Parts: sequence; structure tokens; C-alpha cells
Amino acid sequence: MKITKVKLFCTASLVFAFAFAGCAKTGIVLKVGDTWSATHPIAQSIDQVFKPQIEQKTNGEITIEVYHSGTLGNEQTLWDSVRNGSIEIVIVGSVMNSEYKPMLISDWPFLYRDLDHAKAVWTGSFSEEFIAGFNAKFPATRMLAVGPNSARTFTSNKELTSVDHFKGQKFRMPANPIHTGIVTDLGGSAQVIPLNELFNALQTGVVDGQDNGMVTVLSEKLNEVQKYLYETNHIVATMEIIANAGVLDGLSAKNQEIVRNASKEAAAWAWDKYIQSVDIDRQTLIETGVTVTGCSPEDQKRIIEAISPTLNKLYAENDWAQAMVDKVKAVQ
Repeated sequence: MKITKVKLFCTASLVFAFAFAGCAKTGIVLKVGDTWSATHPIAQSIDQVFKPQIEQKTNGEITIEVYHSGTLGNEQTLWDSVRNGSIEIVIVGSVMNSEYKPMLISDWPFLYRDLDHAKAVWTGSFSEEFIAGFNAKFPATRMLAVGPNSARTFTSNKELTSVDHFKGQKFRMPANPIHTGIVTDLGGSAQVIPLNELFNALQTGVVDGQDNGMVTVLSEKLNEVQKYLYETNHIVATMEIIANAGVLDGLSAKNQEIVRNASKEAAAWAWDKYIQSVDIDRQTLIETGVTVTGCSPEDQKRIIEAISPTLNKLYAENDWAQAMVDKVKAVQ
């Protein structure tokens, strides 16, 4: 009996030892949430650059769990969650612009010369300066990098091949004064609908059209319920990679640097991937039966003139705006 007790004690001790060792090796799990399907370049960059780079360079100390397509909530929920620490890292747009007005720059109309210019702005010194200002405003979070959403285009079930066709049409727009102002200035009416409800709203005729990049039209399958796409490229929207400050600061200095570098490399990768995808996406849309119309220089000029009320209001209400726009336009 004594031998049996010893064996039982030794067995229990070994089980406890192995369990403890297992716990010690568990490491850190960082959840990453976004609202995009896995085919969007920013989502792909998280899967193909951010996650593997962090897991490999930390030798498994950090595990990245990725949740696409709004699994963890819409943009507002993600933003609230990263601030309170219930989600460690999120990829969101300018949902916080009502709290921090300079965030409006990420949706400023006709701000860039082209997509390469947009990439240079958000992967260079301007981005670093902007991120520092953001982090000072929101000390509970750390913006890590800025990647692409897309160059926004308009789609509709009704004819939309020129500036004149906006009049009388109903468009789903994000909850953003720039977006709603643009469509109103062009003669349409704006209705705010969450992205995850957009397909049904278009399918049932709640709205005639919407504005998103071609990459989003395809990833959200909006081409199945839209007939026309007008390639206005009126806004080159961005997506921000944001971490909870307490979580990030709680990592070792080495692991913090690994996460920061992985964020920057993922954002740059996403910009390249997105820029390369534009021509392919356009052709894909045409092949699925969507009428795609380019925006001529003359039409772009007409659009800029039409939306002058929105632009004038933006400049009048934001004393930082002119200097920041000038700084962006000066980036080479």
C-alpha cells in the first residue's frame, strides 16, 4: 500500500508539473478584429504579413487570432472595444472623427494625385506625425500604421454614367459628414446604413446605390445587386491599425518593436496589393456585367465644383485643415 501511495503521489506530481509547464508556455494571445472579408488587401495583409511575422519573430511568445468580416462587431464596436481593452488590436476607418476632427483628413475629397501619392503620404513622415497627434488625443490606444481602404466609386441600379445622373437617386453612405455632404451636393439623397446591411438594402431597393472602392464592391458581392459603377475615385479612404495601449505597453520592449514593425510592413504591403488590384477589379466587374464608366477630367472638375459647399464647410469649421491639406499635397 505504501508503494501504491508513492506511485500515486509521483503520478499526481508529474501531472501537475506538466500542467504547470503547459501554462507557462501558453504565451500571449492578441485578438485582431476588422470588418472586411478575407479578400480585402488590408485583411490579407493581416493574414499574410502581420500574423506570421509576429508569431515567427517572437518565437511563438505571441499568438495572433484574426477575426474578419465584423465577427467581433462593427467599426464603432471595434473602436470602443480596443479602447476598453476587450479587443487587443483593430483595423478601423475614421469612426472616431467626431471626437478627433483631424481624422477627417482620411476621407478628404480629391486629396491625392494618385494612389502612389496616397501610399507615400501614409507610409512616410506625414503619417508618423499624424499618428503621434492621434496617440496624444487617445492615450488608451496606439495607432500603429495606416493602410488602404480603397479609392471610392459610386454604384447604382439606375443609370450612373455622368455627373447629371446623381439627381434623385438614393445612396447608402457611411456615417461621415464628408460622404453625406458629397452625395447631397451632387443632387442625390444620403442614407446611413451599416456595411453588413448594405447588400440587403440594395437588393430590396431601400437605396439605389452606394459608394465604395471596387475591391469592396467585389468582396461584399455588391456587383450582384448593382448595374452601374462610376469610377469617380472621389475619396481614397484609409484603414488604421490600432492597438490597446495597456496591452501594447505591457509587452517586452523587443515584442513591442516586433508588433510595431509588423504593422508598418503589413500596411505598406496592403497599399501595394491594393494598387495592383485596381485594374484587375475593374475588368472583373465588367466581366460580371457591371457597366463601368471612367470619370473624365471634365467630369471630375464638375464634381469638385458641385461639392464646393461641403469643402468650404470643412475648411471653415476646421482651422487645422488648410495647413494639413497643403502638407499632404506637398508629399512627393
